[in-house]
Amino acid sequence: MVTVPSLQHDADALRDEIIDFRRALHRIPEIGLNLPLTQRLLLDRLEDLDGLEITLGHRQSAVTAVLRGGRLREDGTAGPVVLLRGDMDALPVSEETGLDFSSEIPGAMHACGHDMHVAALYGAVRVLHQRREDLCGDVVFMFQPGEEDYNGARFMVEDGVLDAAGRQVEAAFGLHVFSGKFDNGVFYSRPGTLMAGCEEFYVTVRGEGGHGSQPHLAKDPVPVACEMVLAMQTLVTRGFDVFDPVVATVGRIAAGTLGNIIPDTASFDLTLRVFSSENRDRIVADVQRLCRGIADAHGMTVELVQTPDYPVTVNAPQEHQYLADIITKTFGTGSFRELDVPMTGSEDFSHVLHEVPGAYVLLGATLEEEPLKAAMNHSPRAAFDDSLLPKAAAVLAELAFQRADYSA
Repeated sequence: MVTVPSLQHDADALRDEIIDFRRALHRIPEIGLNLPLTQRLLLDRLEDLDGLEITLGHRQSAVTAVLRGGRLREDGTAGPVVLLRGDMDALPVSEETGLDFSSEIPGAMHACGHDMHVAALYGAVRVLHQRREDLCGDVVFMFQPGEEDYNGARFMVEDGVLDAAGRQVEAAFGLHVFSGKFDNGVFYSRPGTLMAGCEEFYVTVRGEGGHGSQPHLAKDPVPVACEMVLAMQTLVTRGFDVFDPVVATVGRIAAGTLGNIIPDTASFDLTLRVFSSENRDRIVADVQRLCRGIADAHGMTVELVQTPDYPVTVNAPQEHQYLADIITKTFGTGSFRELDVPMTGSEDFSHVLHEVPGAYVLLGATLEEEPLKAAMNHSPRAAFDDSLLPKAAAVLAELAFQRADYSA
């Protein structure tokens, strides 16, 4: 690897500014694809950076910024295009942290740390802008709304974020903080599958309602829906290899209005987690076949509505190694740990990694001495150590800055 100046000092110099920005974002959490307050605050912070090419999403509050490097490779060719991503949306959670910069929007909270992601990426923008004359290649900064169940990354990919620099992105990197589970200040990742893919089904069984005293004159959808839920568990445990697991969870089941009324319909919501694309295709087909078969056996019909999927998050082995090398070089031995197994959560950055090679990394940002006892992401009490933001910004900046000169 070619030795280049560390950007850690530059990021540390921006410490107060990055933390202040994060806390301003934390006060105004917005949910979904439309984040006007967040977008405006970000654009105001980027306004003084000359030469930064900014475009806004037309279907959502996305912000894409392109920074052009001023250095060519020794052979006179342009350096790579590297994408760095930060998601911006919050969750429908009422905050209970007691922080003096808590959410000012009722029923919304940055409980997953996306305000940290935006602030870290903003710090990387400023660091790389200061070094743009020494930067070999172009950097695409992907500020994304709608990660939490809205598939915002998919929309940005469809709208051309991977070609925003006029050339195809060659490598993509993202970062996610955790309020618990992981040790503070340590980065975690693994080659190959890092996080599960996710599929969601909304299932409605259609029967014929009637009086509870005469079920033989009706077609009761309630036991049929329950039969589907139970059969789903057998399908998973008897149909799939435990070393390439599938997780099926029914988190909502609903039917009827009163105990002596047989309803026309019964419905449930199903979430599937998979760790390979092969199992994704199999389980989707099997669930449809299972539900339709059970409904047909009872003389009923079933409607299955499938939401757009989150693919499996897969780190390209060479980009994972690059990420691990950069973190270790910047922060020393012990700053990076490789996970033994994938995580069961899902992440829509998988849409980016499905198109271009890259890697996703996790950062422990707990405020507790015992991470396993800390409130986890999505909790109303989830709190994040924002003193780590310069560290996160430095890693993101280094991943783009050193890409042209890296050799494994």
